Amino acid sequence: MNHNHHDHDCCNGYQKPVAEANLGEGVAYTCPMHPSVIQDRPGMCPECGMNLVPTKSKKGHSDHDKHTGHKTESFLTKFWISLALTVPIFFYSEMAVMLFGIEAPRFVGSPYVFLLVGSIVFFYCGWIFLSSAYRELKARLPGMMTLIAIAVIAAYAFSVYAILSGMKHDLLFELSSLITIMLLGHWIEMRSVRGAQGALKELAKLLPDMAEVVRGNSTQVISLSELKEGDVVLVKPGSKVPADGVVAEGQSEINESVITGESKPVAKKQGDEVIAGSINGDGTLRVLVTKIGESTFLAGVMRLVADAQASKSRLQILSDQAAYYLTIVAVTAGILTFGAWIFAQAGIVFATERLVAVLVIACPHALGLAVPLVASISTTMAARNGLLIRQRLALEAARKINVVLFDKTGTLTKGEFGVDAIVANGTSEDEVLRTAASVNTHSEHPLARAMVSEAKRRNIELLDVKNFERIPSGGAKGVLGTSEVSVGNDRLLANIQVSEDFQSRVSTLSHQGKTVIYVMVNSALIGGIALADVIREESREAIRTLKESGIKSAMITGDSEDVAKWVAEELGLDEYFAKVLPHEKAEKVKLLQSNGNKVAMVGDGVNDAPALTQADLGVAVGAGTNVAIESAGIILMKSDPRDIPKIIKLSKLTYKKMIENLFWATGYNIIAIPLAAGVLASQGILLQPWLAAVLMSVSTVIVAFNAMLLRRQTL
Repeated sequence: MNHNHHDHDCCNGYQKPVAEANLGEGVAYTCPMHPSVIQDRPGMCPECGMNLVPTKSKKGHSDHDKHTGHKTESFLTKFWISLALTVPIFFYSEMAVMLFGIEAPRFVGSPYVFLLVGSIVFFYCGWIFLSSAYRELKARLPGMMTLIAIAVIAAYAFSVYAILSGMKHDLLFELSSLITIMLLGHWIEMRSVRGAQGALKELAKLLPDMAEVVRGNSTQVISLSELKEGDVVLVKPGSKVPADGVVAEGQSEINESVITGESKPVAKKQGDEVIAGSINGDGTLRVLVTKIGESTFLAGVMRLVADAQASKSRLQILSDQAAYYLTIVAVTAGILTFGAWIFAQAGIVFATERLVAVLVIACPHALGLAVPLVASISTTMAARNGLLIRQRLALEAARKINVVLFDKTGTLTKGEFGVDAIVANGTSEDEVLRTAASVNTHSEHPLARAMVSEAKRRNIELLDVKNFERIPSGGAKGVLGTSEVSVGNDRLLANIQVSEDFQSRVSTLSHQGKTVIYVMVNSALIGGIALADVIREESREAIRTLKESGIKSAMITGDSEDVAKWVAEELGLDEYFAKVLPHEKAEKVKLLQSNGNKVAMVGDGVNDAPALTQADLGVAVGAGTNVAIESAGIILMKSDPRDIPKIIKLSKLTYKKMIENLFWATGYNIIAIPLAAGVLASQGILLQPWLAAVLMSVSTVIVAFNAMLLRRQTL
């Protein structure tokens, strides 16, 4: 479903197309190749992957209609025109004679006719490269377009001079074939890049176009832009939630997987929050809109993705510098090559050919694309898996992590009580739980709710309680049938004799930091129920996966030594820190780092902020709809510790692809530049300008294709 702010080819924002963004009078950033792409931050062009360059702009859209031929499809159109004009030029060139022994018949004025044809190719089809080079030079960031422009200008200028002066040799075929191949290569590459640069567009597509608003006793369909806070919207089965809000009426299951990565539908009832873009199940909901526009959770996610795509890793900074220096090396090598062949009296035609070949083969576009494209894809993969990358450097650091330090409550555990064990005394465990849960059906205490929930989970039928009242010292009592029942702490055991076996089992549970509640029927003890902060089943799998990867796991908590020890032993943690106050957590991170470890701190982003900042990698979990956690480099949209190994795996996969791409982008230059310069000319081995263009384009396409292979990886 297309939305009016989604279908712009150069959209890289989260609310409006960047070409329409109000950038004011200051500096904006634009693509040398696509001046319609304008944004207020540095980053990467969503069309071609080139680094954006600073430019002054009074209005972001002021030049939008002045630059034709800058979209992906127009490159294909210009390619066909250039190819059609290159064919006749080829048959009248020396290349046709050399390759096929074909020499087309000459006619009066034929050189001037083909100079005109070549001029059309140069000015119409090749103008995009010239104008883009001008923008690069104006921004003092010479790069790929600068090299191509120098090459085609050199070939065209020499051809004009040669034809007008009556020389037999020209470089019109080299000129036209170079532009043709560059247009084709750029079109193929842009298609690859646009396929990879989909994070923001995919997120934007999650929102519906329209919303059905309740007006009195009827409903009215309005556009999303007309929606206001306080409106009540009707969300029918199978439709998308149009804005963040709270369920005012109805119940259903909501599929939030596209936003949070949570695969299971989440049950929603009156009072529960819902997120814009999530998909409703079988029920009908009325939702009170609480947030719209940039305040919504989805908009926050999109801002983080945009920031991550604009931020740079160390490898990207390195590749940008390498691309800049490669440009300087290429120009220098081209000038030296031209001078050397002139000095060797090889002729100006041959020397110019070598100059053009060197400039083309050394174009650093593949190098400039190698890292940003992989980073963009990894950001998209992360978002799909419920991982929000706030800082690219954080993802890069994850591959070096060898210790993961978890905050206990809410991370490794659920942060809520659950029944851990039942110790029966002369009756069954189910009967002990039935009795305790029946009395506590009217209690709002967390321990009471935990017992009732466990009874329901076991499908135990509860009894009606009469004369319910709270026990001041802790607990509750009531009448079940004809029996008086009391449920509470160890004060109930005053003057009660218990067996050594029962006492031993209860003592063991207490020393593990668990809270034991006793159940009395007519002043006789029938059993005890041990409750504890429930360990997530996902935590066990996460720790096991980390161990298999050779990564140590540690835990930090403010709980007692007994509780910390029990959780650590249950999960098989390598180390734990107990009775740690919030302000002391950062010191424990430093302690681990002092041993040479690279530490990832995983916490809730509130009282863990100092520790998250101190760690080599800060990961915030349990963020829910609050995506503005400044202290963490990575945010998990669902509180699942199994996502931690996913982060590390993604980091390693991303780094591997970046290194592979850097090799593909630069490795061929070691051989190609000397060949283009003509070092093996005496052996009859020469790299013609058109072939240099093919190799340069192929290397760029290989880099784009290799980056896209990252998508096939599973986390």
